Amino acid sequence: MNAGETPTLEELAAELESVADKLRSEAVDAEEAADLVERCAELAQRIGAEIDARSRSAGEAEGQERLL
Repeated sequence: MNAGETPTLEELAAELESVADKLRSEAVDAEEAADLVERCAELAQRIGAEIDARSRSAGEAEGQERLL
């Protein structure tokens, strides 16, 4: 992904997995764990929004086909 590009759903999911793996490791202190939890929440929110947008888009396309 280049600077300024919106990450794909797959890239967001991969980052979420990576951050979650890091969080599960025992090598993080409490402050870093809190930061990682916050990052997981941000990523999960972005993934959810992307899935919702895709679902709405697919539903609209299906509705358009019915009109034709």
